Amino acid sequence: MRVFRILMPVPDIEAAAKFYGALIGEPGERVSPGRHYFKAGDVVLACYSPTADGDRKALAPLQTETYLAVDDLDAVFARATAAGAKPSTETSPHTGHLGRIEKRPWGERSVYVADPFGNPLCFVDERTLFTGLI
Repeated sequence: MRVFRILMPVPDIEAAAKFYGALIGEPGERVSPGRHYFKAGDVVLACYSPTADGDRKALAPLQTETYLAVDDLDAVFARATAAGAKPSTETSPHTGHLGRIEKRPWGERSVYVADPFGNPLCFVDERTLFTGLI
């Protein structure tokens, strides 16, 4: 089994295509009026606006982070904030300031943001990934 697609609920498919295109560095592909897909390694990151696809009910933003491994954490964080992502304001004695690039206690170097639609994201330096698996 493997992860195939991650769905990002968005209210505005055009704005989502622009934000994620700037973030990922490629334009992606519109596959329906309310779906815009991006390749993220072997996984499809799918921006989805139900109302643009003709559904009556909008979706709320995700409630927990989507973790994205990146090869240049500083550059991705800069692109994300320039495109409208908001750094997290949360702090914790165990994890530090989540909205800053920091090394976490489990060894990952990461930063937490919310996309312009309220979906929480965490960018993780791929060189520091901790999988918990041996």
